[in-house]
Amino acid sequence: MALSRGLRCCQRVFSWIPVLIITAVVLWSYYAYVFELCLLAYLLVFHVCFVMFSWTYWKSIFTPPATPCKKFQLSYSDKQRYEMEERPDAQKQVLVEIAKKLPIFTRAQSGAIRFCDRCQVLKPDRCHHCSVCETCVLKMDHHCPWVNNCVGFSNYKFFLLFLSYSMLYCIFIAATVFKYFLKFWVGELPNGPAKFHVLFLMFVALMFFVSLMFLFGYHCWLVAKNRSTLEAFSAPVFVGGPDRNGFNVGIRKNLQQVFGEERRLWFIPVVSTDFGCTFMTNVCPRNQICFNECLSCLIFFFYSSESYICIGRDLL
Repeated sequence: MALSRGLRCCQRVFSWIPVLIITAVVLWSYYAYVFELCLLAYLLVFHVCFVMFSWTYWKSIFTPPATPCKKFQLSYSDKQRYEMEERPDAQKQVLVEIAKKLPIFTRAQSGAIRFCDRCQVLKPDRCHHCSVCETCVLKMDHHCPWVNNCVGFSNYKFFLLFLSYSMLYCIFIAATVFKYFLKFWVGELPNGPAKFHVLFLMFVALMFFVSLMFLFGYHCWLVAKNRSTLEAFSAPVFVGGPDRNGFNVGIRKNLQQVFGEERRLWFIPVVSTDFGCTFMTNVCPRNQICFNECLSCLIFFFYSSESYICIGRDLL
């Protein structure tokens, strides 16, 4: 017992190493740019990029993962009913009855209600259990070692802004240092500490920019399709079967689910959306008929914080 506790403690300590590496590189880049190169004409823009990068990185790291609210947890009586049943089929039926009261429309690969034994909750749509954070995370995207946190509903906007401001920070440094980098190669740069910093500033900025560009591009594609990284690898399962585009409700609404409806807040790392436990879908929760393919019925979906309302009107 003490050994496993010690191992978990060591794991928590070592999980901060990637964050410390990023922090050290950024602090060094600040020192090299401001104190060694001292490009006064660029310092204002540099500090704006630096502050926004630091702000979004901080929010990505220290925003706790959002977890399912109490209504998704089993009550004492429901928990007793579930544990008293010995047959798996009977347990599944208990979960089905409980889930009827909740806005849950996705299923496990087997078709059963998604239930987490460790957290004792019925998983809301797009919710997954993180083995590192040891909790169920709403709209979980992935666990990122570089922020030592789960990227999900509570901080996905912050994570995207962190990637974008990181790219802006890197490309600004590379663009403003480039002429000094050229002077270094032709031998026109005076000997001194700045010579070393110019060489590595250019190299590190370009290296991080290229890697961030691919990651940011991938997440832009995910946002446009309204998918998480987990959903891109394994399509969410509805009653009618898997559907990769089940949550894709159009580019505008997809963006609003991540960044909120107020566009003036899109580029600032503040909470601006209240989605989390329920999501709009283009699949009918009752019979899984896609509204793009339905010929006999006109389906309208209205979103509320509690449930979906599906209204059909015969056209024939």
